[in-house]
Amino acid sequence: MRQVLSVSRRTDIPAFYMPWFMDRVRRGSIEVINPFNRKVKTVTVSSDQVHTMVFWSKDFGPFLEGCCGERLQDMGYHLFFNFTVNADASVVEPQVPELSRRLNQMREICLRFGADSVQWRFDPICHFTDKTGAIKTNLRDFDAIAVVAGDCGIDTCITSFMDHYRKIERRAPSAVRFIEPSESEKVAILLGIEQTFNPLGIELVLCCEKAVLKGLPAESTIRGSACISGKRIMAVHGGRVSTRQDTGQRKSSGCGCTQSIDVGSYDLHPCHHNCLYCYANPACDHRRRQ
Repeated sequence: MRQVLSVSRRTDIPAFYMPWFMDRVRRGSIEVINPFNRKVKTVTVSSDQVHTMVFWSKDFGPFLEGCCGERLQDMGYHLFFNFTVNADASVVEPQVPELSRRLNQMREICLRFGADSVQWRFDPICHFTDKTGAIKTNLRDFDAIAVVAGDCGIDTCITSFMDHYRKIERRAPSAVRFIEPSESEKVAILLGIEQTFNPLGIELVLCCEKAVLKGLPAESTIRGSACISGKRIMAVHGGRVSTRQDTGQRKSSGCGCTQSIDVGSYDLHPCHHNCLYCYANPACDHRRRQ
């Protein structure tokens, strides 16, 4: 049974660190620092040990331009993609490419690697005030993204609502204030999305939203998700990978991910998208500590 690599929950390797990653793949191993106890583990990444690489990104431009996927496939690796495509909202995602570029990337990934190996993540849904004091959401372009995803053949959209960490409030400009919608408002939003998806053949699944799932009506088809699912990976690529639950993730909140090894680093590979709502360690926080 070979491993699944997560590349990566901790940063955006396809957008910023593909030369580093490809170099480590050629060398056959990656040293990974545990973010909690700082212990270093050497992860073997040869194709006889790794079944599938699951790439997470908001910008697959450098990955596609460098033909990295094709090169990895030639080395014997299977590929899977968690592509986060949110609406244009520069207030909360200041360094993410414009939506038209990301939609073109979505089309290209599906064309090159197959839509069955791509999950669209609209994550997170957030509510905030702008400099006028008006309440905004990042759902403005949602329907347009959904149409493109459906046309591409993507059958799954994973979403969640923003978690309100203290660091987020410190990071946000004075004009931006994040707002937590009520449980009933969350349910109404999700049911509206479900209706949008019905004619498009897209299933809506939730990441770490156990409480919201309980509030949905019995007839809803919305369910909990696994951003990394051993069963789905085997259905797409064959072979054998673990289907055991990943105990390192937020199981109590409803995470259904199966076992994988994450090879990113918050500190060594800070993300430069600088999204205000990010739970991780974006470059803006990294620079403040230096």
